[in-house]
Amino acid sequence: MTSHLKLAPFRPRLIDALAGYDKGRFLKDVGAGITVGIVALPLAMAFAIASGLKPEAGIWTAIIAGFLISALGGSAVQIGGPAGAYIVIVYGIVDRYGVANLLIATACAGVLLFLMGLFRLGTLVRYVPLSIVVGFTNGIAALILISQLKDWLGLSIAKMPADMFSQIHTLATNLGSFNPHAFALGLACLLGLAAWPQLLLAGTWVGRAVHRVLGRVARSRVAQAGSRMPGPIVALVTLTLVSWGFSLPVETIGTRFGGIPDGLPGFALPAFSWETVKQLVTPTLTIAALGAIESLLCARVADQVGGLPRHDPNQELMAQGIANAVAPFFGGMPATGTIARTVTNVRAGASSPIAGIVHALTLLVVVLLGAPLARHVPLAVLAGILVFVAWNMGEWREFSPHRLRLFSRHYRLLMLGTFFLTVVFDLTVAVQAGIVLACALFVQRMSTLFSVEMVSLEPPVLTFKLYGALFFGAAAKLDSTVQAVERAPRGMTVVLDAMHLISLDTTGLDALRQVHKAVLGRGGMLRIDSLQPQPLEVIERSGFAAELAAGATSAHEEMVTQAPSRSTGH
Repeated sequence: MTSHLKLAPFRPRLIDALAGYDKGRFLKDVGAGITVGIVALPLAMAFAIASGLKPEAGIWTAIIAGFLISALGGSAVQIGGPAGAYIVIVYGIVDRYGVANLLIATACAGVLLFLMGLFRLGTLVRYVPLSIVVGFTNGIAALILISQLKDWLGLSIAKMPADMFSQIHTLATNLGSFNPHAFALGLACLLGLAAWPQLLLAGTWVGRAVHRVLGRVARSRVAQAGSRMPGPIVALVTLTLVSWGFSLPVETIGTRFGGIPDGLPGFALPAFSWETVKQLVTPTLTIAALGAIESLLCARVADQVGGLPRHDPNQELMAQGIANAVAPFFGGMPATGTIARTVTNVRAGASSPIAGIVHALTLLVVVLLGAPLARHVPLAVLAGILVFVAWNMGEWREFSPHRLRLFSRHYRLLMLGTFFLTVVFDLTVAVQAGIVLACALFVQRMSTLFSVEMVSLEPPVLTFKLYGALFFGAAAKLDSTVQAVERAPRGMTVVLDAMHLISLDTTGLDALRQVHKAVLGRGGMLRIDSLQPQPLEVIERSGFAAELAAGATSAHEEMVTQAPSRSTGH
């Protein structure tokens, strides 16, 4: 009998979404795409700068990877691009391996992501415990908050270290270079982003002012337009104008990077060798694992918010893989699904991947036309945007004493342990340790569900009932059964009632063999009754069923040969 590995078909969601597509849906998708494209511009620059890269790396990643993820992905509304979750990872890779090796690791991670989707491994990501996801997400958010203090406070630090404790020490030793103008801009940005959703609602001073000047109809239109205007772009434009108009002495994109190129990026191959790839195994796995987890979590959120057909996780991973394999050749950084931009896309009326494609084209037009203006953007404003993103990214209420009391000890251990490992070490260590710990705790929990109960001892029959799953974590519980058999009279028939035995592995099978060996040693016979399909299949395939039959025959022959000696008193 031969088995064939069934590969996942390559069928982008765009093909199905275009069935029955009409002008009304197209106009909604265009509006949503333009909105998300405007939202993505400041975020793309901020993510790249925070990752230790030039701002154009984030912009072109949002354009190229965003286009490919929407055009080839398995979700109707997911928006892809640079993400806040990658900031800490990318900064650490750049600090340790350099930008060129980051590009190689990203391209290799793209190949790995594509293979994960091709071999239908998309569903495995769902097995990552929520406690681990919450732990490392909060850990990344905390690290982003710390990393942005340099630009928010306007400190004169040439290069920030990658690990948290060194960052805190560097910040503390350079507080003397505090820039109040930069701090004021960052604070204004943060407060504006927090207050923006409520500014034009009924009852606010802005709404009342508009009502007095223009009347009720105009107020309604302004409020509707304002609700669609992304807060980050409003903060970026207004505070950049303030900084430029008053000639504030703050660091800008132009003073640090010299501006943003206004042309298309060139195709470039980084220096590639097998030796380099072997050194980048850990960064590659980290980028791929985080990209898979973030993109599929984001796609699940989109399913819940959008009310559209569920995403195809394998197709989504293949699209993420292609995007991450292509973007580095144009100077891009790692990309994945982005929850904030995806939710914005859905709420703006998107219904197909066309919106994501329009988002990428909108970014392209804005960059080609407005690149020279970006040099005036203060870095403190971008830091304020990132602080706001990081604060919303973290699920901080999960750490409150009230919420922690609602969770089991295992959940708290996984979540807090993953958080501290992410902050103190890095995401790779945190996820690996978290998954290993989750497996250990799962084994411990499952082992408590297996039990053995002796229900009768009526010579010549000794009966036990088995409950739960008999696997490597619970096999030791059969030691008491072996001891009970060794204490029982010789020649007993031991019956294991397996009606409630739901699963059996090879270690559990070995434990049953030990029971059988003890029974034979006492001249008895072992019988296993009422087996469920899975344990029965394991017992028959391993040959243990034949061993039980042979043991029963041997026990019967021993009883026949011993009968005359008992009658004579020997």
